[in-house]
Amino acid sequence: MTTRFRTRAFVICFVPFAALLAAGFWMVQQFVQSTVREGLRASLSENQAAIAGIHAKGDLQNSRFLRVVGENAALKAGMQLLLTHAGNRTARRTVEDQLRELGEHMGFDFLTVSGSDGAPLAGVVRSASGSASQLEPIDPAQLAPVRGGLFEFAGRTFQVASVPIDQDDRNFGTLSVGEYFNFSEFTTPAVLLHGGQVIASNLNGLSFSELNSALSACNGGAECDLRLRGAHWISLPVQLYAGGYALRSLDSVDRVAGPIQSRLHDLFLSLGMVCVLLALLCSMAASDSMVKPIAEVVSHLRKAARTGVLSEFQGLRSSVLEVRELAEFYNQAAVSVRAAGHNLEAAYLEFVGSLANALDARDRYTSGHSVRVSQISCAIAHAMQLSAEDVERIRIGALLHDIGKIGVADPVLQKPGKLTPEEYALVREHPTIGRRILEGVHGFAPYLAAVELHHENWDGTGYPKGLTGEDTPIDARIIHVSDAYDAMTTDRSYRSGMTHERALAILIEYAGKQFDPRIVDIFLSLTQESIATGLANGTFAGEWEEDELVVAG
Repeated sequence: MTTRFRTRAFVICFVPFAALLAAGFWMVQQFVQSTVREGLRASLSENQAAIAGIHAKGDLQNSRFLRVVGENAALKAGMQLLLTHAGNRTARRTVEDQLRELGEHMGFDFLTVSGSDGAPLAGVVRSASGSASQLEPIDPAQLAPVRGGLFEFAGRTFQVASVPIDQDDRNFGTLSVGEYFNFSEFTTPAVLLHGGQVIASNLNGLSFSELNSALSACNGGAECDLRLRGAHWISLPVQLYAGGYALRSLDSVDRVAGPIQSRLHDLFLSLGMVCVLLALLCSMAASDSMVKPIAEVVSHLRKAARTGVLSEFQGLRSSVLEVRELAEFYNQAAVSVRAAGHNLEAAYLEFVGSLANALDARDRYTSGHSVRVSQISCAIAHAMQLSAEDVERIRIGALLHDIGKIGVADPVLQKPGKLTPEEYALVREHPTIGRRILEGVHGFAPYLAAVELHHENWDGTGYPKGLTGEDTPIDARIIHVSDAYDAMTTDRSYRSGMTHERALAILIEYAGKQFDPRIVDIFLSLTQESIATGLANGTFAGEWEEDELVVAG
């Protein structure tokens, strides 16, 4: 015990040092991560601005270049021919040849022309990336209207721009050109999303499902922090495209902060070892000065807990004033608690007896019923070799078993004749009423089962819950047999009490139906050997409702 207290004292002294050390390391670590994260944001923002500038210049050049392409006379003539002869395959081939020539000359991977209504008329697409690939015709029926931004076709993504085709200030079509969208131009990790879902990425080893899960908390145009395979990442929007496409960059905070955190970890580990050593020495010195007297106090309290007797503490010597005062106040409290316990026990027993007498006094036929049921129940419990605590609990539970009849009106409870179904229903409420009365009183919890369930039958036909077999607690099953016997042998205003032999016969008949057969067997042995004299001279008598037991004949 002394060793355990010394250990606790050591822990009490050591924990603040350890907590302070851990909190300091955590704060520095958070500060470093925050600093690195801000640096990454600034770097990514600069990259984003540079990429956006490149795209802006490219868009400007493309717009000028496309205006020149849109003025191509041969393309205009082919467009007019195709519009004049809609559906003519020769006219469409002519336009496709012109688009192929433009694409090969200018390096485009995708070209289409559309009418003024936006419906695709003809197009070509590069069959595969690389210098040896060819531009091949596209069935216009496979194309959706294309204007600009990103466009997916045949499992590939193109970056598309469009220019109107005009003749004499009249627009009669649109030319759309595009190139394969490739991540090779990006030096930082990036993902391409469409409708919030990743469709392309240059992050090796990460599946689209992992990226989608990590990016699910990011708004389309906002910067966000995320976790990817347990690591901290930062994602920034690079560019938003028409059609629900978005390009986002990603960078790992842990990858950049890792070396710094590793050095800090080594530094704090060394400092921590020094602090732990100092804390160990201080804790051992402090624990020795306080453990011994406190251990003596605790040992005395443990003995009191085992015996249930709170005796005075003698012989405590300590140089600590607070410990000596603790022993003095403890002794005063022990005297007060012991006296209060005696008074409470006496008041408790008196209260239980008064409740039982008050209930029995309502009817001259039931005088002494609760006491007799309690005596019979205790005799059964002793014969079953239950513990002393169980016997005492059953004794008091039996005294209180009918306390709920306080809530039943006298005209019903003392009616001289047979009860009506309505009146019997009121009487059947007394177990529930009894529980409600006692459950609000501190200290009566162990007796609630006896009060509420002593009318439950072995076959489940009892009340109030319809429990079967051993689902009903042993207290209630014992009291059920005792209560029934006392009821059957009691003189009532409308009938005389049964003989001892007749009551035993009924208990035997209903064993396994209303009553626990084992308890009935034990009661038969008791009545024959132990309490026959008491039964004969009227020591045991009580009340029993005829409706609670079907009496043969």
